[in-house]
Amino acid sequence: MKIVSTIPEMRTSSREARSRAARIGLVPTMGALHEGHLSLVRAACSQSDLVVASIFVNPTQFGPNEDYARYPRNLKEDCALLEREGVDIVFAPPVEEMYPAGPDTTWVVVEAMSNRLCGRSRPGHFRGVTTVVSKLFHIVEPDLAFFGQKDAAQVAIIRRMVRDLNMPVRIEVCPIVREADGLALSSRNAYLDQDQRKAALTLYRSLHRARERFDQGERETTTLIAAANTEFVSAPGVRLDYFEIVDPDTLEPEPMIRKQALAAVAAFVGSTRLIDNILLGP
Repeated sequence: MKIVSTIPEMRTSSREARSRAARIGLVPTMGALHEGHLSLVRAACSQSDLVVASIFVNPTQFGPNEDYARYPRNLKEDCALLEREGVDIVFAPPVEEMYPAGPDTTWVVVEAMSNRLCGRSRPGHFRGVTTVVSKLFHIVEPDLAFFGQKDAAQVAIIRRMVRDLNMPVRIEVCPIVREADGLALSSRNAYLDQDQRKAALTLYRSLHRARERFDQGERETTTLIAAANTEFVSAPGVRLDYFEIVDPDTLEPEPMIRKQALAAVAAFVGSTRLIDNILLGP
């Protein structure tokens, strides 16, 4: 496995592979890898000739009072995991390589969608995501890019960006990986103490409650949301950011579920912000 830190070296490696007609798969990450990330890597390995995993804690998707400085960074451990899974190249550039002009950069923005769900709670977040993913696509030139369903809003926005800008990459979405009790795997779970880890299950329970009502035949989203929100009433140390039911492609609110909808939740457990979601419908 090769570890690459510069854009020219990454481009050279990708283009050499492309000259051999190799199919390139990209798994973009911010590191602090867990089984959820590794499931994306395995999917990439099964569908690609050359697998590139990027590790880059992207400063432009963090707000001024968020956890950029303390976000877990374990490059040595992450590389060991990726090598074990069969990754060919780890692209781990420093911030100065990705943003040589500093904060004065060109932005890639998917208008309207970027202000929904987490975009409303974290202004500028999705602008940072689409900008860095666009840069990664131009640098690595993948045929396939693998993302997790846990970041469903991010996936929808990246799909729109790829479609609107005619980027020649196919987006593959892999299922959420959960602990045995239902907690969605997240790098930020490392922030939780034992009591907070238990309290974090409130997110999953709220989604499960909405699904129960949906399975019983309820289709009005206000009723489903009200049922889900009851889980937060008696959850000490958990503060709801949002629970919404939206169209999975546009992220627009759905008053009535007619086909498929995305139930998405974000909440603070202590000072840690977590997200989760499920699809309702076929």
